[in-house]
Amino acid sequence: MKQSQLFTRTKKESPADEVSLNAELLIRAGFINKEMAGVYSYLPLGLRVLKKIESIIREEMDNIGGTEMRTSVIQNKEVWEKSNRWDDEVVDNWFKTKLKNGTEVGLSFTNEEAYSNILKHYINSYKDLPIYPYDFKNIFRNEARSKSGILRGREFYWKALYSFSKDEKEHNEFYEKAKEAYKNIFKRAGIGHLTYLTFASGGSFSKFSHEFQTITSAGEDTIYVDENKGIAINKEVYNDEVLESLGVKKDDLVENKAVEVGNIFSLGTKFSAPFDLKYKDENGEEKLVIMGSYGIGLGRLMGTVVEVLSDDKGIIWPESIAPFKVHLLLLGGDENVKNEAGGLYNKLKEKNIEVLFDDRSDISAGEKFADSDLIGIPYRIVISKRSLADGGYEVKKRTESSGKIINIDELISLLETKN
Repeated sequence: MKQSQLFTRTKKESPADEVSLNAELLIRAGFINKEMAGVYSYLPLGLRVLKKIESIIREEMDNIGGTEMRTSVIQNKEVWEKSNRWDDEVVDNWFKTKLKNGTEVGLSFTNEEAYSNILKHYINSYKDLPIYPYDFKNIFRNEARSKSGILRGREFYWKALYSFSKDEKEHNEFYEKAKEAYKNIFKRAGIGHLTYLTFASGGSFSKFSHEFQTITSAGEDTIYVDENKGIAINKEVYNDEVLESLGVKKDDLVENKAVEVGNIFSLGTKFSAPFDLKYKDENGEEKLVIMGSYGIGLGRLMGTVVEVLSDDKGIIWPESIAPFKVHLLLLGGDENVKNEAGGLYNKLKEKNIEVLFDDRSDISAGEKFADSDLIGIPYRIVISKRSLADGGYEVKKRTESSGKIINIDELISLLETKN
């Protein structure tokens, strides 16, 4: 993509009404646009990052047997009355409205009831199980207030998978696979080294649920981390009994602020029972389906990466989710330099190397460098009269303080290498 054709522009000043680092940097760099408190539009650069995250999650869900589908945003009142979660006194963040025919509907704030209601039509026998459907969709939560940028919004884009199993054994086997898939997701997204499997309240059907918490001062949760075991405990369940059950010593549990980037829950029959979601076993006996829930907010994950991997110059995207792999900067108006830059741009595209080409002629070199640091693409390549005189192109990683001059063969070899 040529930067001259990108309608977004970087901003020098932070938005006056934003206090979170993720929103400040993403707005300044032209990744998102704030529509109102807790509601953001994803601009071209932001959408590219979101799609990269979505692709990683999809691959990991498919690897453990997930089947992608798409549930509706508009939800039927009658469905949610079955689980007693339509009443505002039970769930206070519904966004509800009426259709022109008077039918009451709500906008999805979660998906348990929707999936149970759908799967009721397709599960009859033990041969139909297990099933692991999931989808990506926009979710709406009518929160009284919203803060922390895209870490906590009223409207957000998420992935939710629900497991439908015959019994606890089958459920637990998948649950362990989901744990590993989630670890892979956060590792591939570049924050695995800061993200901990965290024990939290399990509700009615298990002793614990599991959150994936990323260490950051922007987090709203407090967790206690045992780095030797690679696990953490949420403050809400932190006590001597829990420590003993997990084999953790109190002197080992460092206190940290963290943000929850994913969670998995055992649901038991909480949502299968209201829908009479049963199957017949090998003996013809009817049994309730055992369920589990596995969620990730894609925008929240994107915002968390910005919070923990940025510096005083801007964003530092991991290569796996960066909008482009290369930021190509043309400096000066010399025709030979322009032709060289255009040729390299085309060659990189031919090699399927994603490149953002800063071909703007009305921007100074200093402004281009500042924009490049703010946007945070992993590799910066500079073509100028000076670089060509020195033998090629100046290449620098976003995390490096200085670059080096290399020739075209070295450059292509570097960029085609899998990191």
